[in-house]
Amino acid sequence: MRRLHYQRVDVFTDRAFGGNPLAVFTNGRGLAAETMQAIAKEFNLSETTFVMPAEDPRCDWRVRIYTPGQELPMAGHPTIGTSFVLAREHLMRRDGAETTVTLEEGVGPVPVRVRFEGGEPVFAEMTQPLPTFGPRLTDARAAAAMLSLEAEDLETDLPLEVVSCGVPFLFVPLRTLSAARRARPRAELLERAAVDGVPPEVFVFTREVERAESTVHSRMFAPGLGITEDPATGGASGPLGCYLVRHGLVACDPAAEIVSEQGLEMGRPSFIRIRIEREGADISAVRVGGQCHFMGEGFIEIE
Repeated sequence: MRRLHYQRVDVFTDRAFGGNPLAVFTNGRGLAAETMQAIAKEFNLSETTFVMPAEDPRCDWRVRIYTPGQELPMAGHPTIGTSFVLAREHLMRRDGAETTVTLEEGVGPVPVRVRFEGGEPVFAEMTQPLPTFGPRLTDARAAAAMLSLEAEDLETDLPLEVVSCGVPFLFVPLRTLSAARRARPRAELLERAAVDGVPPEVFVFTREVERAESTVHSRMFAPGLGITEDPATGGASGPLGCYLVRHGLVACDPAAEIVSEQGLEMGRPSFIRIRIEREGADISAVRVGGQCHFMGEGFIEIE
């Protein structure tokens, strides 16, 4: 039998039972992909991560990220949460009040800046790949039906657009907070729309917010990944910021600071900080960060 130690953290929150829960196994060395997938399914969190020695000499650690249904090349809250655990366990260099760890993920090296106070990690910010803008859906009525909404609930002067900073999402802008609260994904329609480069992972947002410090109110649905709804989606938050900048919904001269509130409908309030930088007309940097709260630790035994 092999005994595996894990830590549980809530990501993109400063308190228990908020944000997005994550399990981190800091010694994934030697685990088969099938075993990691089985563990992620057993934990049934939106993601579980496994840390192992880096293969890329530019990186400090390799991190593999699993949903209950599949491995992901990159994801935001697992990257932030894993970095927090590595910092907490003294598994990264500490250069005063701030340090950078580089994680090897499926998209390549991912730098994460970690800030410390009193020797403890208090904030982590990842740098995501620069955005790619993909196809657009033109049928607003069909898009609304995927979310159990009416076409009038969508902001029809903004595109239904795929954006990726490593993982693609379909972004659907909504007119009101009421529409965002009423959204309910219809898995069969999401799958039917997933053609010609349009993913079944749908991210909805509105500029009406619940908290005064927020820029947008967000929800993310990914039933195809085994995630009916995600309380905090860092991998989609970078592309969200790029969408907002590209379509002039936030000022970016030369940078935009954005706060996305997510998970409120689930009773897990999350606050994701997005920083987009621009040089001329081009986006030059995408950064996503937040706080984490340590929840506990334990062991599992496997053959």
